[in-house]
Amino acid sequence: MSGPLNPGGDAGIIAGSLERPDLFAELYHRYAPDIHRYAARRLGDGAADDITADTFLSAFRTRSRYDLGRENARPWLYGIAANLIGKQRRAEVRALRALARTGNDPVAESWVDRADSRVTAQAAHTSLAGALASLSAGDRHVLLLVAWADLGYQEVADALSIPVGTVRSRLNRARRKVRGALGDLDPTLVHDIVPEAASHG
Repeated sequence: MSGPLNPGGDAGIIAGSLERPDLFAELYHRYAPDIHRYAARRLGDGAADDITADTFLSAFRTRSRYDLGRENARPWLYGIAANLIGKQRRAEVRALRALARTGNDPVAESWVDRADSRVTAQAAHTSLAGALASLSAGDRHVLLLVAWADLGYQEVADALSIPVGTVRSRLNRARRKVRGALGDLDPTLVHDIVPEAASHG
């Protein structure tokens, strides 16, 4: 640790919650809406409630192992959520493939429409869904943590416990696949869904 903990900071709250568990609720109030929004985009609103609850339950149970040198707990929480979502990978891929095939799926309303309000072409929706479904779980985690959770490369590395170089290579591979699938349908979608390295480098 580089200095005394800020009692109102994330690390300070986690440290304090070891003696006073009720303090941990502050992290829930800070980050639960973001985690829920991210889970809803990945799996739909129905599953998002459970993912959010399980994320914070797991975080609470493992808080004694949190690295207090990391002031911001967001990457840690997104990493837990990504692991939980990964356990439902078959459901996510099935929903994405259904959307790619038919253009209609319950998940579409919770993630595609919110991804970018300017995207209206159904072809772009179905192509994006197909591209996301074709990604490996690891590539999809990296891509969506950058695009939808707005995490930087180091934060994604922290969240997934992988080297920054792996984050970069996975993101580049995922970006190529998404761009290839979308072609020239909607360049703004590629920009908004898959940010350039310059914005997170």
